[in-house]
Amino acid sequence: MNLSDEIKRLHELHQAGALSDAEFEQAKARVLSSANLTSPGVNLGKGDGTLTGELGTLRRSRTDRWLGGVCGGLAQVSGVDSWVWRLVFALFTLTFGFGIAIYLLLWIFVPEE
Repeated sequence: MNLSDEIKRLHELHQAGALSDAEFEQAKARVLSSANLTSPGVNLGKGDGTLTGELGTLRRSRTDRWLGGVCGGLAQVSGVDSWVWRLVFALFTLTFGFGIAIYLLLWIFVPEE
């Protein structure tokens, strides 16, 4: 159900008398505020829950590291375990040959925590 359908349904409930004026306004405000939190778009702020914001907070881990802490840092940002990231880099290195290059670039350009 998209935003316009939800508001239309609230309006129908209000017109039918199931919602009072105050309840209708509260429900509409709640729907609109949740839509603003989950709306897609490019947001370049840091740590705001969007992909670009989370990548802006990417730091190499000092505690969860084997080599440079890149996989530990990616694990903290993405919520995926660091062993999965290590496996991804190993598979990309073995199959395509560029996994090690990406890892080295991240090691160089991503700051440490």
